[in-house]
Amino acid sequence: MTGGAIVPEDSARPAGRAGIDTGTAHAARIYDYILGGTDHYPADREAGDAMCREWPALPVHMRANRDWLNRAVRRLAEEAGMRQFLDIGTGIPTSPNIHEIAQSVAPESRVVYVDNDPLVLTLSQSLLNSTPEGRTSYVEADMRDPRTILDSPAFRDTLDLAEPVALTVVAIVHFMLDEDDAVGIVRRLLEPLAPGSHLAMSIGTAEFAPQEVGRVAVEYAARGMPMRLRTFAEAGEFVEGLELVEPGLVQVHKWRPDGADPGPIRDEDIAMYGVVARKP
Repeated sequence: MTGGAIVPEDSARPAGRAGIDTGTAHAARIYDYILGGTDHYPADREAGDAMCREWPALPVHMRANRDWLNRAVRRLAEEAGMRQFLDIGTGIPTSPNIHEIAQSVAPESRVVYVDNDPLVLTLSQSLLNSTPEGRTSYVEADMRDPRTILDSPAFRDTLDLAEPVALTVVAIVHFMLDEDDAVGIVRRLLEPLAPGSHLAMSIGTAEFAPQEVGRVAVEYAARGMPMRLRTFAEAGEFVEGLELVEPGLVQVHKWRPDGADPGPIRDEDIAMYGVVARKP
């Protein structure tokens, strides 16, 4: 589940960004609000507050997901030697972004960010501040159409498909219903990537706090964002045929914690599985 500091006035951002519906809550802006960002509007704050009333652990859950992403990217760069990243469903930029982590390990790292939110596009300049040795680019596309991503000039000009790529799909597939075929989409994104590429995913679940997370899902659905939360077995379908990186498919706070968490995290406060797997 994507999505705090309260911003009392919307003067903190341009009010009329083209293509942005500021009167309707948006998952990425809810996430930004709950994580303490500034790129959100009253509808997003109302939604975030309503969701936190239903499940007070929601901010803990969202921070844990973000922390997992940071750890996974660093491990991919340091241990797996990944120098190319394809990030699907980037969301509103939150430092450190993937390129900042990867390029702190290897300045030559290259990153392609993909999102279909016009607000992310307007804020994408912070995603393009690459090191001189590396490169970043942004593709405006919907992951439901992998061909649009894979055929885009920015993708082809930034990443070398003869070399491994780390594909990150973080906190997004729970917004894809069965008819969207999320597993098939991820496989189509992986298909052209070279052997040795990796997949890093976080996948929403209601297995650890079914009532509370169920109520949050109702709040999302009421705002036009129905959710498909997955069991452990269903989450495992995304990585079938791949080689799991230890510790495998676990709740995000249990995936190679680095001791940076502010305190103990209860399993029932986390509704996201995390996994990193290698393409043989």
